[in-house]
Amino acid sequence: MSKVKIKDLFQVKTPYLIDFFSAYEYPWQLLPKIKEHLSFLLKNVPLGYTFLKDGVLIGENVSISPFATIIAPAIIGSNTEIRPGAYIRGNVIIGENCVIGNSTELKNCILLNNVQAPHYNYIGDSVLGNGSHVGAGVICSNLKSDKSNVVIKGDQNYLTNLRKIGAILGDGADVGCNSVLNPGTVIGNNSRVYPLTSVRGVIPSNSLVKTM
Repeated sequence: MSKVKIKDLFQVKTPYLIDFFSAYEYPWQLLPKIKEHLSFLLKNVPLGYTFLKDGVLIGENVSISPFATIIAPAIIGSNTEIRPGAYIRGNVIIGENCVIGNSTELKNCILLNNVQAPHYNYIGDSVLGNGSHVGAGVICSNLKSDKSNVVIKGDQNYLTNLRKIGAILGDGADVGCNSVLNPGTVIGNNSRVYPLTSVRGVIPSNSLVKTM
């Protein structure tokens, strides 16, 4: 049986996300609500956060390169590093102790704690769990070529009614360099994807995915 529910994929410990995640059953249901939740946080600033600029909250000890671009609304957790060339396009929630690196683009997504996206990554309309990692050049493709709604294909077809969904990575998932996660890919906890792999559908927890 495919484990694609929020409770199967994530241990949410960030105080301002616990109620948000618990309000939904499936992670893709969070995506259309990110902007709304950020609006709430901007009016009810979490403890320890301050405004970097209008519409952007940061925690303590956040390192942001002057060559990074951050478009509101966004929140960035404590001890996170935003490296040169990073492009945060808005509607982005980044947890604590994360790394957002060179030429990495984020858009309408949630990264929980200890996520690493350090080199040439695109992460749009996605949710990345605690301790997940995407290698250099990993792309979370979020739009089908025919522009139709994304269907999550596991032990059953989950109709999302959403045109844009990237990838859902469970806690501890790791994706190798230059892999493509096709729209609606779900990777279970602690699973590993080899480099240069095209992935689709639901990958169970503790799996190893490779093309050779």
